Amino acid sequence: MNKQQLANKIWESANRMRSKIEANEYKDYILGFIFYKFLSDQEAGLLKTDGYGDADIQKHVHENNADLVSYCQLRLGYFIAYEHLFSTWLAKGSSFTVDNVRTALSAFNRLISEPQEKVFSKIFNTLETGLSKLGDTTSSQTKSISQLIQLIKDIPTDGKQDYDVLGFIYEYLISNFAANAGKKAGEFYTPHEVSLLMSEIVALCLRDREKIEIYDPTSGSGSLLITIGKSVSKYTRNKDDIKYYAQELKENTYNLTRMNLVMRGIKPDNIFTRCGDTLEQDWPMYDDETHEYKFVQLDAVVSNPPYSQHWDPSHKDTDPRYRYGIAPKGKADYAFLLHDLYHLRPGG
Repeated sequence: MNKQQLANKIWESANRMRSKIEANEYKDYILGFIFYKFLSDQEAGLLKTDGYGDADIQKHVHENNADLVSYCQLRLGYFIAYEHLFSTWLAKGSSFTVDNVRTALSAFNRLISEPQEKVFSKIFNTLETGLSKLGDTTSSQTKSISQLIQLIKDIPTDGKQDYDVLGFIYEYLISNFAANAGKKAGEFYTPHEVSLLMSEIVALCLRDREKIEIYDPTSGSGSLLITIGKSVSKYTRNKDDIKYYAQELKENTYNLTRMNLVMRGIKPDNIFTRCGDTLEQDWPMYDDETHEYKFVQLDAVVSNPPYSQHWDPSHKDTDPRYRYGIAPKGKADYAFLLHDLYHLRPGG
């Protein structure tokens, strides 16, 4: 089965399984489980590269093994015990329950390495809080989740394919859920053709720079940033020379941004994200830890903002971003544009 056939199969099955749940909401569940599978497989892959066999993983990969926990946190930014791995869920068969998922997600949050908390902290919140919507009883929730994990178990996450199959399927599902969600689709997805055109223009303009920082202040699922990064990487010596900044207002969509960036092999150290209102509190410039202003300009600022959005322009006349004029209350488009230009480096 090729990548397109696998993507079609997952989409068609997921669309049947979602029952009365809105497409825009159901996407958070299936994409969340795909991401958890990715993280589990990444850890298992790391350990097998280090010489661990399946029996060793079962015996040694637990929270009491402090050295191994620290090692995984250092290399990956997180730790998942054997009992919580996606493959272990599958192996449980009929003994698997929704409680296995709840316990695993709670443990994941607890075992994130401190330096990577901004990338991984609460990344499964939408999935965790929404499990109860997958059924009226524990039994029905378990059945729905079992169907989901069986559906996505064959998605390759080892990166050994000639093509980014995982990324292709993820983007395919996001775009299909967006189309199915109707007019609200723009909240989490920019059509690929638009992203591709923007990315080629940006990449051509930045082709002579060794290190590049790109920013999307209305990041949605992060698809636009990822497409830009791919095009820019054709001109850089190392894809790790690209840093990604993203801000998104809605928490469930913000979590998609982080998941999408991590799954594309972008180092957590190169991911800078924030869940917040771009127009109300400027970023990247406000340091959440020190509460000090750090003005940041970047090589490229790209965005697909919510058009004609209502906003509160009062008291914005002192905000340095809006010194060229204040957008009207009923249409914030000009405010988004001024924010983007404000963070653009000279020559960006």
